[in-house]
Amino acid sequence: MEVPPCERDAWVDRVLGLEAVPDDGPELPLGGVPYLPCPIDALLRLVEHAGVLGSDVFVDVGAGVGRAAALVDLLTGARTIGLEIQPALVLAARDLTARLPELRVCVVEVDAARASEVLAQGSVFFLYCPFSGERLERLLDDLEPIARTRIIRIGCVDLPLPPRPWFALASPPAGDLAVYRSVAATAAALDQ
Repeated sequence: MEVPPCERDAWVDRVLGLEAVPDDGPELPLGGVPYLPCPIDALLRLVEHAGVLGSDVFVDVGAGVGRAAALVDLLTGARTIGLEIQPALVLAARDLTARLPELRVCVVEVDAARASEVLAQGSVFFLYCPFSGERLERLLDDLEPIARTRIIRIGCVDLPLPPRPWFALASPPAGDLAVYRSVAATAAALDQ
């Protein structure tokens, strides 16, 4: 917090040793958003508003080079899983985790809209505009069974979620950030 807000993104990139970012490749699906790192201030607000703890499993949907996953791990101690479909970005993220072996970050090369087994491990899910439309609908459908078994949180930056009966806005949006929380009563009602 001592680093001025206008310098935080560059400072974190230097600390993490992130230099050149690979170009987006042909694996980026139609409707997928090219890699763009989330602003550090949004990640700091996410950690606070979603209440990310060391006991959580933080899932970064569209992890890119692993920047957000690494920062959340360092800030909270939460185990983190990055989901990324582009092989060059996965390699860059794995390079980051190799340089910082104290990180508890696992990066999986997978289409997040088809990753229900990996998603099942999470308690906090982060979306910085990875995709919208049918792909987003499919991801939310994959999160619903998880929300029936336990409370989950979904943090979104610049991405309003389509309404679902199993989650609600947890707190008023903080600028570009919205945090949703699964609703236990609704989850129980859906089981009937």
